[in-house]
Amino acid sequence: MLLQLPRRPLVLLPLLLLAACAKAPAQNLPTTPSLITPAPLLNVPQPALDFAEWRQNLRSEAVAAGIDGALFDRVFAGVTPDPAVIKADSSQPEFTRPIWEYLDGAVSASRVGRGRVLLAQHNVVLRNIEQRYGVEAPILVAIWGLESNFGNNIGSNSVIRSLATLAYEGRRQAFWRNQLLAALQILQNGDISSERMVGSWAGAMGQTQFMPTTYNEHAVDFDGDGKRDLWNSSTDALASAAHYLQSSGWKPGQPWGFEVRLPKQFDYFHADPEQRRTLAEWQALGVYPAISSKGAAVDSRATLVLPAGHRGPAFLLLDNFRSILRYNNSTSYALAIGLLSDNLLNPTEVQASWPRDERQLGRSERIELQQLLAASGFDPGPADGIIGANTRKAIRMLQLQLNEPADGYPSPELLETLRKR
Repeated sequence: MLLQLPRRPLVLLPLLLLAACAKAPAQNLPTTPSLITPAPLLNVPQPALDFAEWRQNLRSEAVAAGIDGALFDRVFAGVTPDPAVIKADSSQPEFTRPIWEYLDGAVSASRVGRGRVLLAQHNVVLRNIEQRYGVEAPILVAIWGLESNFGNNIGSNSVIRSLATLAYEGRRQAFWRNQLLAALQILQNGDISSERMVGSWAGAMGQTQFMPTTYNEHAVDFDGDGKRDLWNSSTDALASAAHYLQSSGWKPGQPWGFEVRLPKQFDYFHADPEQRRTLAEWQALGVYPAISSKGAAVDSRATLVLPAGHRGPAFLLLDNFRSILRYNNSTSYALAIGLLSDNLLNPTEVQASWPRDERQLGRSERIELQQLLAASGFDPGPADGIIGANTRKAIRMLQLQLNEPADGYPSPELLETLRKR
């Protein structure tokens, strides 16, 4: 039995290219993306060794892991830490763009138009990829579009230099060291030369922005030229993204999710990512698709998400949305992929209005909100400015006390209420 599902939005304002990547560090694309004003630099541990000593220790580790010593010496000749990479890793945004502005650019008319052209041009390859991995073409083209503007912006940083910098003096040095060793393995396998191994400041590579460990596990040679080339072969890049999504539990033929209408007097406490119900159970609560079309079985399980609180649109998100989150753990990013993929097939619009008049809390305000929640007897987790599951749960409990819609959304009004308590 199938539930009628909606078609989804075309939003028309421009945005700068996004910087997401498969299994990238979380700071590469925040949940509410796009930096406006940088906050002061975070404390970064100072290296105990100078770079030459550190590089020699790394060489010993790399050789023990099977990396050719001559290759290591050639790749690291002249490599020095990059101060710009440390600055990018150490800073955090004070202000972020609201999700509706992010989506305006992610699903812009120009991106949709270009994506449709490429969807047609690569039709045969995409059908072969879908037959092999079960991932539909529009999703892959949407990822291609957001990750690198369809291969036009793959980054220009030396991956080896960036990763060496982060492994030497960045945060989470063990993580970056592991990525650096994986990058050396890629070079040893001969898929790319060190000079052409370029990417983002965080080491995300190619047209689908894979981290080196993800590359080693999921990159494929789909064009049959003997190399897994995510930089120059769109075929390899698209197939590798499909392989990654398949490994992340992608369910062929199932939508990622859809916009829904909520009944009057709806209990917004149900809008919790930890609450998963079948589509039939959501229907019983009065939750129905905003626009009808064919889609998922009523026994499919979904979560209800209000990305802008109860004043904005509501979405039911299915298992394939969770697979997209494995690619980049950002609700905004995954929603952009879903909406863009829908628009590559049919021009559609989000039915509900975004609360464009509402100001977003800055990072320092979010930290203050968490501190005040804790002082009021709730448990928002660490005061880190990240509005995660614990903070949203604490906000819901406060909203219930205040007899307000318990949507878990951190609004300026809620912060002001806490300041007065």
